[in-house]
Amino acid sequence: MTELRKIDTKNIWKVVRLSVNAEQESFVASNTESILQAYATISEGKIALPFAIYSEDTLVGFVMFGFGSIGDEDEPKVAQSSYCIWRLMIDSRFQGRGLGKAALSASLDYLRTKPCGEAEFCWLSYEPENEVAKSLYASAGFMETGEKDGEELVAVLRL
Repeated sequence: MTELRKIDTKNIWKVVRLSVNAEQESFVASNTESILQAYATISEGKIALPFAIYSEDTLVGFVMFGFGSIGDEDEPKVAQSSYCIWRLMIDSRFQGRGLGKAALSASLDYLRTKPCGEAEFCWLSYEPENEVAKSLYASAGFMETGEKDGEELVAVLRL
């Protein structure tokens, strides 16, 4: 079973040590950078929700959600009142086992509980050359909008 667990003093350093394959490093920020960005976002009164991803009792990845706008000039219009899967990664040791798909499913199940309030959509973005991410998100029903978040393609799913 794949589940999301809060990041705390017991798992934070293990989460920080997770990493993707070298050829994937340009597609996703490090978990250290993501946790720092979550802290800064929260300190500005905005929403960032970082979680560790576990399969059974083994830490396998990291995911971070947002809700509403964070005021970034490149944000797509859908960001105003929607959830966002801001980061999603599976450690290189655990890739190729279906855990990305399971983690995405667990993430969407969590967001459908509307933990921060009502929203009709969940959005995310990914590098155009990241075919694995594009395929994963499309398999869950995300559809590209034609918008970009910086250089990344934006895709949306109705919750």
